Amino acid sequence: MNFYRLPTDKWYLERVVYLAAGIFVLAGLILGVKVSVNFLYFTALVGFMLIFFSFSGLCPMAIVLNKLGIKCRIKRVRKQEN
Repeated sequence: MNFYRLPTDKWYLERVVYLAAGIFVLAGLILGVKVSVNFLYFTALVGFMLIFFSFSGLCPMAIVLNKLGIKCRIKRVRKQEN
């Protein structure tokens, strides 16, 4: 059985986005349980942005990380003009 496995030899942009999303979700959940239930709104925002990214291809976290110099593993596809 073949499983998809993201290469782990380097910290590409896509891998860092997954890491940041995981950290944000866990932090929001812990803060929501220990500090205030209102932190769960932050966790919901992260989940919403992951869904938004899957449909639109636009990810604000990826934009910020790219501006900070983290390289993208996937080659960008440019829209062709008709």
